[in-house]
Amino acid sequence: MLKFLKLIRAGNLVFIALTMYLIKYGLFEPFGVAVTLNLFGFSLLVLAVVCVAASGYVINDIFDVKADLKNKPERTIINNGISEKVAYRIFFALTIIGVGLGFYLSNMIGRPGFSGFFIFGSAILYLYNSQFQQSILIGNILVSIIVGLVPVGVGLYDLLPAITEQNQPTQSTIFSILIDYSIFAFMINFLREVVKDQEDIDGDYNAGYRTLPIVLGKSRTNKILFALALVPLGFLVFYIYKYLFEHITAVIYCLVLLVGPLLYFLINIWSAEKKKEYTRFSRVLKMVLFFGLVSIGLLQFILI
Repeated sequence: MLKFLKLIRAGNLVFIALTMYLIKYGLFEPFGVAVTLNLFGFSLLVLAVVCVAASGYVINDIFDVKADLKNKPERTIINNGISEKVAYRIFFALTIIGVGLGFYLSNMIGRPGFSGFFIFGSAILYLYNSQFQQSILIGNILVSIIVGLVPVGVGLYDLLPAITEQNQPTQSTIFSILIDYSIFAFMINFLREVVKDQEDIDGDYNAGYRTLPIVLGKSRTNKILFALALVPLGFLVFYIYKYLFEHITAVIYCLVLLVGPLLYFLINIWSAEKKKEYTRFSRVLKMVLFFGLVSIGLLQFILI
């Protein structure tokens, strides 16, 4: 059971579910916006997203066996507790459940075309691991898009179908907030994906991947990471200045848990060389992503 939980990245799945519930009960409900799904329907949406995400983690481990044996042999699960054949079965089962639930929910809310959200997500995750992970930046961008789509997906299924002429201004404002969070999640996850490529450069090289560090080298990639990290930092500074400046608690939260870690990353990434440094940077960016998305649940105390 422990091997299975590690295979599907149970901790990450809990984070995804937490983010989605925070959007509904920490953002939608406090602001009294019109919604489509009740608790049961929304829980099915969460389960569908979690299943698709879990299937992506499984297929990632299947295709990454060769690289993982070099990069993190102690954490390699495929053929070390769970056979490749069983892993494929788990992948297909999770994909079918996720897409099936997405199709059911899309028809339930009268938007059958929305099922494409789950079909697209599942297809991208498979293509990322089977094809684009080996291509420079394409895989990084695709997997970051998937991460960024989580907040937007909640809006599509719970917010968008409930829009009327009367509530459109409020619904549009809330949806724009979700888009901002999605952009932030994309930017931070993209940074983290490139950092992980730096961390795993030896195993990726042996596996024949063409990641940014392999093509350009660690030093040049560090400089690119520095430049890229300025974008979410500027994004945060702009948001603090425009929307949060009068709310001291919110400003402190952002400075300590988001801006501070990003500044730490910027200061240290320029001269980084060792694997353990990139491991630390990956954790820092994961922390920024976590506290950034969790702040959705704090908006009710800031904006009311």
